[in-house]
Amino acid sequence: MRVLHVIPSVSKHSGGPATAIVPMCRALQKRGVEVALVSTNEGVPQINTDRAVDFKGVLTKFFPVQFGGSFKYSRPLTAWLKKNVKTFDLVHVHAVFNHSSVAAARACRESGVPYVVRPLGTLDPWSMTQKPLRKRIFWTVSAKNMLQRAAAVHYTTIAEKEATETFLGLNHGRVIALGVDANGSEHAAEPPTGPYVLSLSRLHPKKALDVLIDAFIAVNRDPWQLVIAGDGPADYVAFLKQKARGSERISFTGWVEGEQKDALFRGASLFALPSRQENFGLGVLEAMARGVPALVSSKVDLAADIKAAAAGWVVDLDELDHALDVALSDEHERAQRGRAAYLFSQQYSWDKTATDLIRLYQDILSRP
Repeated sequence: MRVLHVIPSVSKHSGGPATAIVPMCRALQKRGVEVALVSTNEGVPQINTDRAVDFKGVLTKFFPVQFGGSFKYSRPLTAWLKKNVKTFDLVHVHAVFNHSSVAAARACRESGVPYVVRPLGTLDPWSMTQKPLRKRIFWTVSAKNMLQRAAAVHYTTIAEKEATETFLGLNHGRVIALGVDANGSEHAAEPPTGPYVLSLSRLHPKKALDVLIDAFIAVNRDPWQLVIAGDGPADYVAFLKQKARGSERISFTGWVEGEQKDALFRGASLFALPSRQENFGLGVLEAMARGVPALVSSKVDLAADIKAAAAGWVVDLDELDHALDVALSDEHERAQRGRAAYLFSQQYSWDKTATDLIRLYQDILSRP
C-alpha cells in the first residue's frame, strides 16, 4: 500500500500537527506501508526543495511558498500533486484552510484517488468563529466540497467528531487518536529547581496562557514556579511576558525539544493546558505518559476522558485560579492523579494509531 501524506508545514513552530506527522508516518512504515510526505518549506527554508530528502526517517518532498503566511500557496506543490498523486493508493490530507489541502484534494478527485482529511480541530465551532468571514468564504468556495467528497474525515477525539459533525452536517468521520512517545534520554538536562507547573505548547491566544499567568499570580504559592515553554508570534509572546512581569517565579524557555523538553516533562509536578479550544492536546498526553497530572480546561477535547480517569483536574476558565490553588496545595492528590495519568496514557501509542489508520485505509480501498 502506497500512502501520501500532505501537510502545510512541518516547522516546529507549527505546534502539534507538525510534531505528530513524523512519528505517525514512521509508525505506518514499521507496519509495512510505503509512505511519502509532502509539505512546504515554511519554517524550514534551509531544506532542499530540489529533490525528496530523508526527513527524520520519512521520505519527504518540500516545496517553496510563493505567498500567504497562513495559506502557504505553492505553485510547484500543485504541479507535483497533479503529476504524481495517481501513483499512490490513497492520500491523507492534514489541515483544511491551506493551499496544500485544497490542491491535494483537487488532484485526488481529478485522478480518482481516494483521500482522507484530518482537520486538526479547525472545523470546531470555536475555531470557525476565528476570522469568521475568511473561513465562511473558504468553506463555501473550497472546504465544503473537499470534506464532503473525502473518503473519510479523520478526527482524533470523539468530542471533536461530535462537535464538528453537528456544526457542519458531516457524517463520515472516523476517530483515530494520536500516539505518544515518552522515551527520553538518560542524560537529560537538569530541569528548574523546586516544584513547578509546566505549560508546553505553541504560544497562541487560543491556549489561554494569559489566563494561566493571571491565575498563577493570584494563587501566589511560594516556592512554586510556572514554566512556559514554546514559541509563537513575537507580539503575543511580548504580551505574555509583559503580563508575567508581576512575578519573578514565571519563566519562558522558548522553543524546547529533545533532552531539554524531556527534562521539563519529567521534572514537572503539574501540566497546565487551559486552552479555549483543543482538539487533542499532544503535549498534555506526553506529560501524562511521564506520570504528570494534568490541569486542563473543559474546552480540551480530552477533558472528559481525563476527568473520568481521575488523571488531573478539569475546570472552566473562569475558575482556573481556584483549581490551580487546589492542585498545588495537595501533594498526595497530585501523586495519586499522576499515577492515574500514567495509566491513562498507556492506551495511546503510535503503533495503535498506525494499526487503526491501516484498518481505515483498507476499508476505503475495499470499497467499489
